[in-house]
Amino acid sequence: MRLMHRISAVALVAILSIGSTVTSAADGSFKVTTGERQLFLDDFGIETIQDLDRTMHQPSKMGAVIRPNKFIGEEAVQTRGVPAWDPTEKLFKLWVSGSKNFCRTSPDGLHWSIADYPRPGAESVSVIYDSAETDPSRRYKADRGGGGFSVSPDGIHWTKLDVPGIPSSDESNFSYNPKDGLFIHTGKRGGPHGRSVALATSRDFETWTDYGVVFHADDLDQELGRENIKTRLADATLEPMRYNDPGRYNVDVYNMGVFRYEGLYIGTPALFHATGPHPNYPNTDGFHLVQLVCSRNLKNWRRLGDRQMFIGPSRRDSGAYDLTQIIGPSNAVSRGDELWFYYTGIKYRAAGSDYVGIYPAGKWIRRPGFDTDGGAICLAVLRRDGFISLDATDAEGIVQTRPFASPGSKLFVNVDAPKGNLRVEVLDGEGNVVARSEPLSGDLLREPVKWAKGNIADLKGQTASLRFTLRNGQFYSYWLE
Repeated sequence: MRLMHRISAVALVAILSIGSTVTSAADGSFKVTTGERQLFLDDFGIETIQDLDRTMHQPSKMGAVIRPNKFIGEEAVQTRGVPAWDPTEKLFKLWVSGSKNFCRTSPDGLHWSIADYPRPGAESVSVIYDSAETDPSRRYKADRGGGGFSVSPDGIHWTKLDVPGIPSSDESNFSYNPKDGLFIHTGKRGGPHGRSVALATSRDFETWTDYGVVFHADDLDQELGRENIKTRLADATLEPMRYNDPGRYNVDVYNMGVFRYEGLYIGTPALFHATGPHPNYPNTDGFHLVQLVCSRNLKNWRRLGDRQMFIGPSRRDSGAYDLTQIIGPSNAVSRGDELWFYYTGIKYRAAGSDYVGIYPAGKWIRRPGFDTDGGAICLAVLRRDGFISLDATDAEGIVQTRPFASPGSKLFVNVDAPKGNLRVEVLDGEGNVVARSEPLSGDLLREPVKWAKGNIADLKGQTASLRFTLRNGQFYSYWLE
């Protein structure tokens, strides 16, 4: 499914990432680093744009890859982490939560086995493998929720760090990108409409800077949320809500994974749509829709795709798990020319959907015929750089970059234009065209640009800008090497 909206011929002034000097693009802040792909999620680095549609693409669902194991008493498994590749053991490792808490391992990210590893803390389901760590005893790092952090040499033997935890309620995520050396932690706190996203960062995994709430639902989310609830309740192919009270309708942010991708930060907020109270109110029945946002500084977030869903519910008769509750990915796993997203899918919402009645002691009575196979870890796959494309039809569209110091000798593009083409012009610091490309046609994921006149290599180290002209195609990214 593609979600489209028209963008205007304007470029926004963006703020650089935390810890960087804040300058405007006009002051030369737009830098193209060798090998770093330039995407079109926001307008940073764009001088002009015309006659193009910005399209958000949803990943293709591949179904559940880790299901609950009934032989060890599991009824549902969840994760707030991302598979970590251990280059020594040649295995992916992913910690999950359920009735039993085990690490899963896989050679390929598809076929998973149970590994009887202890969890680093009762609260934790977020573990990463830090390939940049120089201390072997700290190779694995874990978020223990509000209980602090742990480190391990092997993912088996854990040491709790003597550092305070980051305040959060029952949700947290964290990620790390060795390229920028920044750990990113998100948690759940209160905000204007309920649950909201707080964010903290660290460069040593011990000293954290807490930026407080950086993302929350707003009034427009409430307006759109009521329409989403109305649409959901009218759709008999989706799992129904057990409780419906318009007086309790609300949208807040249940969880948000944040990760660095190429030159910017991407967030996957799970917006919870409350439809009504169930017997253990103030908990509510409802459902999640995972959206897509981006940021240049981890503080100011741009909504993408007109707030439409990046990952939404599957149909009741599909055999899928992600019918109601969907907790989005904490990071993207790069696999060749694809991005793999692991996320939690749950069939039903909370105890009020699963059980009826209540004992005086506070124990729920299982609803007869209740499905005990309730939650799993699912996989969705996206084209690399495929979050947002710039699209053109028969009428050509043009996007021109801001000037930058050209760092490489070869230009590459990611474009899908089997019935059209993409052409590139290179402009010098005075705005003169000094190189023109051959037309590029086809589904090209990492295509080197061939030159009909001149060559971008002639401007290496000098000021240059690029003008792309697209016809009947989708343009995802460009980069220099």
